[in-house]
Amino acid sequence: MKRILLAMLGLACIASPAAAITDEALLDTLQHGACQYFWDQANPSNGLIKDRSTATSPCSIASTGFGLSAICIGVDHGWLTRAQGAGRVLTTLQTFWNGAQGNSTSGTIGYKGLYWHWLDMSTATRTWDGELSTIDTALLFAGMLDARQFFNGGDATETQIRALADSIYDRADWVFMKNLQPGIKMGYKPGTGFLNFGTWTGYNEAMILYLLALGSPTHAVPASDWNTWTSGYNWNTQYGYTYLIFPPLFGHQYSHCWVDFRSKRDAFMQNHGSDYFENSRRATLAQRAYAVANPLGQVGYSDSLWGLTASDVPTGYNARGAPPGQNDDGTITPTAPIGSIPFAPGECLAVAHKLWDGYRANLWGAYGFRDAFNLTVEPDWYDTDYLGIDQGPIAIMIENYRTGRVWNRFMTHPAILQGLQSAGFTAIADVPAGNSTHPLELLPGTPNPFTHRVTLRYRLAEAGHVRLALFDVSGREVARLVDGTRAAGEHTAFFDAEGMPEGIYLVSLGSGGRRCVGKCVLVR
Repeated sequence: MKRILLAMLGLACIASPAAAITDEALLDTLQHGACQYFWDQANPSNGLIKDRSTATSPCSIASTGFGLSAICIGVDHGWLTRAQGAGRVLTTLQTFWNGAQGNSTSGTIGYKGLYWHWLDMSTATRTWDGELSTIDTALLFAGMLDARQFFNGGDATETQIRALADSIYDRADWVFMKNLQPGIKMGYKPGTGFLNFGTWTGYNEAMILYLLALGSPTHAVPASDWNTWTSGYNWNTQYGYTYLIFPPLFGHQYSHCWVDFRSKRDAFMQNHGSDYFENSRRATLAQRAYAVANPLGQVGYSDSLWGLTASDVPTGYNARGAPPGQNDDGTITPTAPIGSIPFAPGECLAVAHKLWDGYRANLWGAYGFRDAFNLTVEPDWYDTDYLGIDQGPIAIMIENYRTGRVWNRFMTHPAILQGLQSAGFTAIADVPAGNSTHPLELLPGTPNPFTHRVTLRYRLAEAGHVRLALFDVSGREVARLVDGTRAAGEHTAFFDAEGMPEGIYLVSLGSGGRRCVGKCVLVR
């Protein structure tokens, strides 16, 4: 009976015009709310950001890393002034640079240039018996280096941001975290050291860790450690999609928040004719297919309502995923589909709209959708909390989908370029998507060069959500020409350059998780 009532409710919501919201308005609302979390749930005196939105929550250093990138996004969108953003980022970096380092159980912020997983929000020292966490340190550093690239001005504040970000990253002793063995250890604790901590082997969220450790200018791990990482890969087929298996979607999202893996391959992906962006696309679509099949009969699962990842659940917190099913208790977590928007825009936006139209009354709060809900348990369960590590992918991946700005600036940092090179990545022309693809083609603009107006044509093999935009050479979006669903076939758009300075403009066409880039030249 509960399933029948839920289906009727879903039909009623779809039919209600009052619930309608455009893709762009919904994305803007979700992104703004997620960014606001990182501003409000911080201690402004030291920049630390809470793990979750509860009064007694400690700082999560990973949440703080996501928050540093969210601050940059907030400045870009005008939700914060540049001075506000720079001031908060500088405070955060000063806390992590000046905090005491040492191997004691209390009174320190980290050891060997890395940081304890949990920090007291007031004292910025170790709490909750936290480990020296390599992955959480890497996520913290990713946010720091992104902020370093964003705040590129010449004033004293922004100059100091860059200097501190470099100093903090350079200080980290990744070699120590090898413990004289291949690969990088997951953690370390005072008194017991590396005991009970395994080695990071893939596939999961730790690609960003290995790339930053490989790219370190001071304590780089050997290139052979990338082979240790890939030695744990499980290349398999689930629901018609062949990819590296890791059931919770966060493992397919965290590294991608900062690293643009499109059109580049390491040896493993070269041998399998794919890349890591395409891998995440297939993982996303496979999870959607799992929800449609719904092998456990969970209430609510459908092609537009799914999302399994690590999150709150009715009984606490758990890492869930699919396929194959891992701890699937019927909990749906909004960050799972929303954090995958760059990989499968149409499919993920459908879930975001479903959540907005059908579940907003119980799920919505100050920072967007709360962390999770479950329609299978009796009574229905709706979380009351927000988690920083789930808000982060929402803010950052929406930005990468809308503008690519986080990818664009992070991929210019020498350390990430060195890390990719050490891991053996090489550029490729394109990746055959396969498995329900949306191939597309960007045709040459005419005329090109142009003086006032250029005609842009593109071709879709299948219907899908399309975004066509122009950027100047600094990566700033100057025109959004198309942002919606288009039918299969050839389409035309026009760019009027009135008031625009002459120069080179990049044309970006995206659909179905793939992107084509061209250029046009404006002359006067």
